Amino acid sequence: MTQTRDAFLGGRVQAIQPAKGFRSGIDAVLMAAAVPAQDGQSVLELGCGAGVASLCLKARVDAQVTGLERQADYVALAQQNGVHALHGDLAHMPDLLRRQSFDHVMANPPYYRASDRSAAQDAGREAALAEETPLFAWVDAAIRRLKPKGYLTMIQTADRLPDVLSAMDARLGAVRVLPLAPRVGKAAHLVLVQARKGGRTPFVLCAPLILHEGERHEKDGESYTETVRRVLRDGAALPI
Repeated sequence: MTQTRDAFLGGRVQAIQPAKGFRSGIDAVLMAAAVPAQDGQSVLELGCGAGVASLCLKARVDAQVTGLERQADYVALAQQNGVHALHGDLAHMPDLLRRQSFDHVMANPPYYRASDRSAAQDAGREAALAEETPLFAWVDAAIRRLKPKGYLTMIQTADRLPDVLSAMDARLGAVRVLPLAPRVGKAAHLVLVQARKGGRTPFVLCAPLILHEGERHEKDGESYTETVRRVLRDGAALPI
């Protein structure tokens, strides 16, 4: 597997990723920034890939982060990047994980239903992007691993938000949704969703987070809004 070394958080995080295949981008950084973890708490990332989100979270807080990944090549990369990553599937977790519970679970499930898209040529990218395990199984696995009052944080495409919400049963509450809109006046393409195990506060739909300045792309170069720039370059938190 040909690899690249990529910088995140303004160079504070260096991660080895496959040159071809699934490569983490700003989605992983934004998700990690939204996890309200504190020093000393435990975090589980489901489907950790090469471990970029876990690394970004650890750069912000001194948390105990564990990753679960079903693709062995990506487990090896995550371990090489310094992430405590375990090889396993949501439905068949290692015994070590099934005996643990966590303060936080974060997940970036595949965005696309396999029936809705053409398959990617790279097997690793296809497995990361196309859903084989349904969203409700991701949510159920997260709930089972959460401590009481623990937080689940997910990023997903906006069109799959109904699927995410319908998968959240009575074990979760205090659901908050943050739409991520590319520009002012544009529909959100992604959403960050957060819920608390045993939470009881009402559902909140937050005002959209605008990713880029201006109403349209007018020039080459970075155009992130100040809030997003601080998250992506300085490792700032992104409270939902």
